[in-house]
Amino acid sequence: MSALLDPANVRASVAAAGLLSPERPVVVMLSGGRDSVCLLDLAVEIGGRAAVNAVHCNYALREGADEDEALCVALCSALGVALAVTRPRRLSAKDGASSGNLQAWARDVRYSAAFELAAAPGFAGGDQALVATGHTASDQAETILYRLAASPGRRALLGMAARRGSLIRPLLALSREQTAEYCRQRGLSWREDPSNADPTFARARVRHQLLAALRSVHPSAEASIVRTAAELREEAELLDGLVDRELHGEAAIALERLRVLPVALARLVVRRLAEQACGAHAPDAATRLVELRSLGHADGRRAELHLSGGLRAIVESGRLRFEHVGAAEVS
Repeated sequence: MSALLDPANVRASVAAAGLLSPERPVVVMLSGGRDSVCLLDLAVEIGGRAAVNAVHCNYALREGADEDEALCVALCSALGVALAVTRPRRLSAKDGASSGNLQAWARDVRYSAAFELAAAPGFAGGDQALVATGHTASDQAETILYRLAASPGRRALLGMAARRGSLIRPLLALSREQTAEYCRQRGLSWREDPSNADPTFARARVRHQLLAALRSVHPSAEASIVRTAAELREEAELLDGLVDRELHGEAAIALERLRVLPVALARLVVRRLAEQACGAHAPDAATRLVELRSLGHADGRRAELHLSGGLRAIVESGRLRFEHVGAAEVS
């Protein structure tokens, strides 16, 4: 076994990142898979069992769901960790269930359950509790590739942040193979989710076809993708600072100023304004930069440009701003 896969070294590496500590109680999202099992064990080793709670969602969507729950119950009992199990009402065909929105529903359910537990009055630490997921470097690479295919732009290349608010991802420096080796060395069992290999799901195709093909080109493909994303995320902080300087905390920008900015910076400014207005990712705004720069009337009259997702760009008194009016209101 290499030193990198020594559990003590893995523990030291994850602890050094500072996301897990005895001072911050944490709710671990526990599926029963190798990554979340590894995460729970590390959280207890680093922070102590008193600082750790776990939450498991049994969706009852497939055979083996009860066995997943049983493993989580046994693991938490062995580690001395309190476990909350939620069994949400199953999404049915009449709810519009499909492979895509079924996964989205399940994701929303488990995140809601975790954050509700973290904020519960009886939870140690109350509103200071963090929520931890077992996302790994392998998941990071898959996320970047998926987003590049489905939603091109800077966001795709940045991947997942190690921390976003009270959500933490302590395992982003470990590959899926490393979390499995950690579990083996620690004598921890885990469950395999067959949906991870089901080509019905786009994520499974990215994992088993696209990423596998890239590894055949170069064995370090996954690590290279993750390292590039980390560098771009650091550079993005600099770019965000430039946008801050242009906007001065305002929700609009002078159109004349937007027209003289370098294209890349103007695109970032427009994206920031649009996303602040709608509270979500707004890729259409940046792609319409040429139209936005030419928007407006010589006499200063109000001009509008309707974008996707219920967004509306408005130029009034020489300033560009965005409004989110809702898709149903856009004609």
